[in-house]
Amino acid sequence: MGRFNTLKFSESGVRGIVGEGLTPRLVAELGAAFGLYRGGGRVVVGRDTRATGAMFEEALSAGLLSAGCQVVKLGVVPTPTIQFTVSRIGASGGIAITASHNPAQWNALKFIGGDGMFLDPAEAAELFDLYSQGNPPCRVEKDLRDVRTMTGAFAAHEERIFSVIDTERVRRRRFRVAVDCANGVGALYSAEFLRHLGCEVFPIHDETDGCFRRPPEPLPENLGALCETVRNFHCDIGFGQDPDGDRLTVVTDRGEALNPHYTVALAVEQVLDGGDPGPVVVNIQTSRLLEAIADSYHCGLVLSKVGEINVVEKMLETDSMIGGEGNCGGVIYRRVHSGRDSFTAMALILERLAFSDRPLSGIVAEFPAQYNLSARFPVPPIAARNVLDHFRRKYADRSPLTFDGLRFDLDAGRVLMRSSNTEPIFRLNVEAEERGAAEALLERFSAEIRAELTNEGEL
Repeated sequence: MGRFNTLKFSESGVRGIVGEGLTPRLVAELGAAFGLYRGGGRVVVGRDTRATGAMFEEALSAGLLSAGCQVVKLGVVPTPTIQFTVSRIGASGGIAITASHNPAQWNALKFIGGDGMFLDPAEAAELFDLYSQGNPPCRVEKDLRDVRTMTGAFAAHEERIFSVIDTERVRRRRFRVAVDCANGVGALYSAEFLRHLGCEVFPIHDETDGCFRRPPEPLPENLGALCETVRNFHCDIGFGQDPDGDRLTVVTDRGEALNPHYTVALAVEQVLDGGDPGPVVVNIQTSRLLEAIADSYHCGLVLSKVGEINVVEKMLETDSMIGGEGNCGGVIYRRVHSGRDSFTAMALILERLAFSDRPLSGIVAEFPAQYNLSARFPVPPIAARNVLDHFRRKYADRSPLTFDGLRFDLDAGRVLMRSSNTEPIFRLNVEAEERGAAEALLERFSAEIRAELTNEGEL
């Protein structure tokens, strides 16, 4: 593997394996470029629990200071808290030091504009163009600003969440809740957050030493310990987070880890049931379950490209208050802030339970059945484009959606193919009303993709 092979520049920021391209020097240079791009001002900086976070926090601060910024350090906080704080204090921007659901050897910078939203593709391109020019000017001594530490950022974030839900109704139910903090930011905040909602809490993976004791992505197959905790302590619900606190997966009272699409479905249903008129905005990869929920409340469903900023921009365009990305369990509720937020998701789902006389397993059982399966193939970007072009031609008679990859419906179910925004990966996602049909679709199109990759010389 070449030294720089893992480094990835995209609208999602800059990420890579530490030492294989992602270095303190690079981070300092990116900080200087971001400070220049934002024109100085206050820049909020926060990080997750990764062992390399403190090192990059110092390097990033140096770069920002050189560009004349005042650095506001939040320390270890959820990424949504950083976003919320940027807009709350009127900062010029913010940077989250986190590789989110990537393994511990990875880290990343996520760039946030003055509106508390991640940079869109055009803004990210402008930032990276500034960085690529090299040698950004360093302010003279009289123009250098200071580094400040802000405490209480999460408390303000929590207060905003509690202001938009019926906290007293939730507290009266005294829910028993298990939470898997992924040894990330949730280890510092989730248990207390849930206790403030009147819950009896059973936390696991709540050490904050930067060592992830399970794979960091909260997929159902990674949440066995959480499922066991729910069953052993007779919990009403379980929550599985990722290390920076923007993704969430839910476990039912029976100890069954749900597909992340249900996280968004439950939150959306609660908001619509509370009287929000919609529309609902979700990315193209989100389950058809959201279509059924939107239809049941007679509101529109709008699709966006995959990627948080793409969903948020479509929400702003359509004046939508609720939406998200079902593929990662990312709930976006604009009455709190315009970003994915596992803490907002937990509060909304607990509110859903509080307004129901059924357990979570009973609520989920009434949703229309949808089985969502996926596969991934390591593919360089050029080969991925060629493969997509092949399938666009092959399935042109299915009136496919092509604004982000290729999505089309067959009698047996739905098929989506697209390239990842964050990795050199080609993704296949299928969905059907019966598991057997979904498995058959996955097998069929995996074989078709492998055959085409063989023709491309990639297998």
